[in-house]
Order: sequence, then structure tokens, then C-alpha cells
Amino acid sequence: MPKGQICKALSGFYYIDYKGKRYQTRARGNFRNRNITPLVGDWVEFESTNETDGYILDVYERKNDLVRPPVANIDQGVVVSSCVEPNFSTNLLDRFLVTLSEKDIAPIIYVTKMDLASDDVKQEMIEIQKDYEQIGYPVLLAEKESLEDLTDFFKDKLTVFMGQSGAGKSTLLNQLSPDLSLKVGEISESLGRGRHTTRHVELIDLFDGLVADTPGFSSIDFLEMTLDELPKRFPEFVEASVYCKFRECKHRHEPKCEVKRKVETGEILASRYDHYLQFYDEINNRKPVYKKNK
Repeated sequence: MPKGQICKALSGFYYIDYKGKRYQTRARGNFRNRNITPLVGDWVEFESTNETDGYILDVYERKNDLVRPPVANIDQGVVVSSCVEPNFSTNLLDRFLVTLSEKDIAPIIYVTKMDLASDDVKQEMIEIQKDYEQIGYPVLLAEKESLEDLTDFFKDKLTVFMGQSGAGKSTLLNQLSPDLSLKVGEISESLGRGRHTTRHVELIDLFDGLVADTPGFSSIDFLEMTLDELPKRFPEFVEASVYCKFRECKHRHEPKCEVKRKVETGEILASRYDHYLQFYDEINNRKPVYKKNK
């Protein structure tokens, strides 16, 4: 049976790209009983006698998936953050980075609206770029680097876009592929954030890779992450933790903690450590979610 990738899901149909052709399929009836919902990005086994009448027989194991946008097998995520309107937030940025790390999705930080920023804000963004690149994250400033610097990352990858509301995700996608005609949401002045402008998801061929044409989530709650998992999502903490006195050090109240020492010496950003403590408390105080039995 042929193996293809779902590139679009709409109204109960799944569209599969296979050897240069697109096949319209439905999921087998027993998928619901097996609690399987195919997602855009899934690799599937399917059968089809023609391009409009096929069935998905099986869904191969995913390496990851997201709920918003509903996409599977993602290689990298472009975190779009504006430096003004709305103002840049390292707290929100770190939330995205932690969440992507948990999903094994490589992050690319892209800062928009640099042309609207004051000289002081531009300088602040340059400093943030240096700080985060030192940790190991690629950071692109829209006015400083070209779109080509971003699209160079796309080759042979499945890429999704996400970031704060109103940061310009749809605008950026439209610049990358003008024929998308994504609706651009207005900024709500009273709320200081953008309106949701998402729609169904489709993977499009761009710059020798696949890009989800729908911007993803704009805010993050740590609904599944554990306290043991959280420290592993800060690369600079992982690097320092081999010198902590305790192997499972949580970098809070433990003595001879190398992470805390590096925060004190400025080798680890104090803002990153503060956000870690905040995220830790959020997870620790999270109310349990009870799933209803069917």
C-alpha cells in the first residue's frame, strides 16, 4: 500500500500528497473506535482507485503533534514576536521555547516590527538577540536580517508558525507566499492584543520544505509538563546541572547548585531563571485534570 503525507484536512476529508499527485481520502470507520484522529502532517498508509475516492488504512507513529495548529511530525517552529505593538515579552518567548522543547520541535525566534521601534528598543532587541544566540537559539531581527535568512531554514523541514497575538504571523506568512492571502487580524487597542484569524490547516510547499499555512497558538499554559521535565527544557540549565551537588537538582533551594551560582555571576540570564521559577510554581499549583470515562 502507498505511504503518503496528509497535507490538508477539511470537512472529514484528508488530502494526501503522493508522488506528485493529491488524493482525497476518508478515514476508515474503525479509527473512531481506536481513538485515532488523523492530523495534517501525519504519514499514512492509504488505498485509492482514483484521486477523489480513497481511504486511510493506518496512521504511522508520530514524533510529535500540536493542538493549535493541529499538525503532526513538526521539525521546527518559528516563534514570531513583535518588539512593539504589542511589546516584546521574554516571559512569553520563554514559554514558547519550553513548550517547543518538550515537543522536540526546534525553535527559530523571529522579531517583527523593528521598523516601528525606537532606537532604544532596537538596541534592546540586539542585546536579546546576543543573549539568546549564546544559549543556542537562532534569532532573526526583521530589519536586520532578510526573509531569505529565515527561509534558508525551511529546506526538507515541516515548519509551523506561532507567537503572541498581533505579532504579525499572518503578515509574515503572506510575505513568504503572497498567494496565501491570509487574513490579517487588526490589533485591538483596548486589549493590546490581536484577534484570532486562524482557519483550517494546510501544508504548502515553500522553499523546498513544507509550511503550515495557519498561525498557531498565541498563549501557553503548561497543562502536561511535569516538574521533573521543566529544568530539562532550559539548555543552559542542563549544561550547568552536571556540576550541581544533587543529580535531580531543581535549582531552587538546594545547596551548591551550579545554576544558581551562574545566575549570580551573570553567566545565566536572571530573567530566564525568574521565568523558570514562575513556570515551576504554575506547574506545581496546577489543578489536576480529570478525564471523563467514555
